[in-house]
Amino acid sequence: MVTLNEIAKRAGVAKSTVSRFLNNGPVSDETREKIQKIIDETGYVPNQFAQSLKAQRSNMIGVILPRFDSPSTNQVLRGIDELAYEQGYQLVLTNSNLDSQREKENLALLERQKVSGIIWIASLFDETLVQQIKQLKVPILVIGQQIEGVPCLVHQDYQAGVKIAEHALSLGHRDLLYVGVTEDDNAVGVLRRDGFVETVHQAGATVSLLETDFSRKLAYEQALTYLPDVKATYIAAATDQIAIGIANAAQDLKLKIPEDFSLSGFGGYSESDYAYPRITTVDYPFYELGKKALELLKKLIVTGSIPLLQTMGNELHVKPSTRQLD
Repeated sequence: MVTLNEIAKRAGVAKSTVSRFLNNGPVSDETREKIQKIIDETGYVPNQFAQSLKAQRSNMIGVILPRFDSPSTNQVLRGIDELAYEQGYQLVLTNSNLDSQREKENLALLERQKVSGIIWIASLFDETLVQQIKQLKVPILVIGQQIEGVPCLVHQDYQAGVKIAEHALSLGHRDLLYVGVTEDDNAVGVLRRDGFVETVHQAGATVSLLETDFSRKLAYEQALTYLPDVKATYIAAATDQIAIGIANAAQDLKLKIPEDFSLSGFGGYSESDYAYPRITTVDYPFYELGKKALELLKKLIVTGSIPLLQTMGNELHVKPSTRQLD
């Protein structure tokens, strides 16, 4: 592997001169051409991490993921990555695995590496983490959760809950069950639930609540215990993954969807189209969200300011898992 020292030796210049060239520092045109020619001949690839530590700004964008096994996160990341590649940015990925301490460590790591900006796909956070974000010297855009005083790009989660509830009510369902997640996740655990529950209550219908987590496995295991006694004719799950877990449990219990109960989710994950029956859902534009996030971060890096809150819409997709009540 060709080293920086070898490039400098071949060019007849100091190592520091090659370093300045790589970081777009002041170098004469003659020297610049000479170094570039040697780099082209040798196929030398500079260490982007080392460059970013020396430069005030790099072409690197830090992305903090909540976890790797999330279909929605993967779609957001695909949108970020494709646009980043087109525009000459490189991504530095870190994973928090839904651990707030790891979130804090990842933020500090990316700031030390002097990335141009950070996109944080947020899930859970506490006040200490919020304060750390507000003190960063690196531009940051938060996706998925709203934090006061910080640029955020969020889904219309409350409105999504309203859409699912209105769909269920329009089919004649009056006894409903909502299977949600912890309130630690405000977007999924609170806003989606509240949109659904408040709409049902306004219509004078009844809704019961159960709590699970984001795991399809746990949703499946819990459903095995409550489905035999469930009285609700409509079950709304906080994510498509949870809905798929419930559908799998229903199949094992010899229950039929939508004959025994209607079922819906949120997200629009492709997996819900391969469940049987296909699951009614609110489709979120995760891929487009990723592309928009990078565009907003670029503007924030260049101008230093963008509107603090921007939202992305969603669309109800009705599929065979829900039916008109007889």
